[in-house]
Amino acid sequence: MTVTYAYCLCSSIIGPLEFTFFRTFDPFYQRNLTSFDRLLEGRGHKFVRYADDCVIYVKSKRAAERVMTSCKKYLEEKLKLKVNREKSNTGSPLKLKFLGFSLYKVRGKAGIRPHQKSIKRFKDRVRQITSRKSGRSIQQILKELKMFTTGWLGYFAIADMKKRITALNEWIRRRIRMYLWKQCKKVSARFKNLKLFKISKSKAWEWANSRKGYWRIANSWILSRSLTNEYLASIRYDNISKRFPKLKLIKKY
Repeated sequence: MTVTYAYCLCSSIIGPLEFTFFRTFDPFYQRNLTSFDRLLEGRGHKFVRYADDCVIYVKSKRAAERVMTSCKKYLEEKLKLKVNREKSNTGSPLKLKFLGFSLYKVRGKAGIRPHQKSIKRFKDRVRQITSRKSGRSIQQILKELKMFTTGWLGYFAIADMKKRITALNEWIRRRIRMYLWKQCKKVSARFKNLKLFKISKSKAWEWANSRKGYWRIANSWILSRSLTNEYLASIRYDNISKRFPKLKLIKKY
């Protein structure tokens, strides 16, 4: 079995030094690794372990190095596990990703939020779903988008990210507006559709002939006024900024 781990240094506000231990999940090793949990408990370490991920908190960087050495010895000599030394490191838990989450400072305490890598993967997936290369209808796009965001929000609902969700919601709407704008390949089609949304003839013609990029136009007043939030809701866009507070309330209880 391959074992990898990392140690992360906390700030004084959050508290101690954080040690993270990652290992390959295999039911065969669960019984042996329980003894590792007992070892940490016996030493009085604060730690969290979920399946194949474990985070251990100690008070200083020196303590982290000492814990790393002793844990490595125990895992390799006692449990006969191979430790992956390349992935061992020290740093702040504010930067650590644990189960997709990270910590942040708030009013002298620690809060929880999705890690930047989790946000990046979220955006990458949304880009993939809303890509014009797929050649699907907007209804199919919105259906798949809702399925993905439902699962993602369900997992991260315990995090503090009200502002982040609002920003992501606006970003997704912009992606959808760009997708709809790209569907109109010809100037005549864009001109006709803009007029259908009660845009004046002169402005409709002006923007139908615009040479600005798709992404830039998706953030323009012309599409915000024609492809309004209400219109997006009418074609069944699922507003994640409205759904998130409800899911967070459910998770709270």
